[in-house]
Amino acid sequence: MLRPIKDIKIRLGMTASELIEQMRNAGGFTASYLGRAVEVLREMVRDPECVKFLSFVGAPIGTGLRGVISELLKRGLFEVVVTTCGALDHDIARSLGEYYEGDFWMDDETLKKNGYHRLGCVLIPFENYGQTIEKFTQELLEEEYNKGLREVSSSDISYLIGRKIKDENSFLKNASENGIPVFVPGILDGAVGTQIWLFQQKHRDFKLNLLKDFDKLSEIIFNAKRSGALMIGGGISKHHVLWWNQFKDGLDYAVYITTGYEYDGSLSGAAVREAVSWGKVKPEAMKVTIYGDATIIVPLIASALITVE
Repeated sequence: MLRPIKDIKIRLGMTASELIEQMRNAGGFTASYLGRAVEVLREMVRDPECVKFLSFVGAPIGTGLRGVISELLKRGLFEVVVTTCGALDHDIARSLGEYYEGDFWMDDETLKKNGYHRLGCVLIPFENYGQTIEKFTQELLEEEYNKGLREVSSSDISYLIGRKIKDENSFLKNASENGIPVFVPGILDGAVGTQIWLFQQKHRDFKLNLLKDFDKLSEIIFNAKRSGALMIGGGISKHHVLWWNQFKDGLDYAVYITTGYEYDGSLSGAAVREAVSWGKVKPEAMKVTIYGDATIIVPLIASALITVE
């Protein structure tokens, strides 16, 4: 059935949720997909028998989007997180030091001489990143080792980090406090992973066991009647969610936000509909792909979602 395109009516005091409701019927162009995404996620959140996954890449945690993700976890809108080691790195670093506003067009050679890393248009002082993460992680592992800890999974590490962080804006802290497991399948690809390896050089009986994560994920998936996911960015975090959900015949709800394009055959560019052919998303699933910057899109979605609690 054809839906007529309706003009968006702006008024003083309009909420983000009200704006998105109108965007759903605006027709062009990404706006209508944003409205559809909120519809899908509202149905997912309201479904008491649905296990709700949230996946994201590391870079957004270096921005203010970290606070939005933390709020979603604090409110219990998601039950399982899959992310990258970079997200752990940035969460620790921002909990202990400041990041600063920069610009995409700043001179990187000059920035390096002045002691800054550049993450897009975010500036990170050297002293607030590498050494900070190293000290935090080594102290944490030493404390837990002295208590008898000899083997950890990525979700164990995420929980321990979250328990140690004091910053209320930390997504790991909010996940730990709300019993939300955080899985990091590529945990060795980052600062925290390197520190785990360095710690193991001193304590050869200390082991990283990623198969323990598989035990937890398999229990979650095989006990799930339905499942849904908000996937922010692609790569390993997106794929891990899709991969595990194929074992229950695919996701029932799926929203994917990306700036990638499918024409190069990449996983990051692959729209949700492609996952149907792999059995990772059900053909009848409520699903939508949104093309755009997650730092703009996710806060809008979140502001609409918290009204359904």
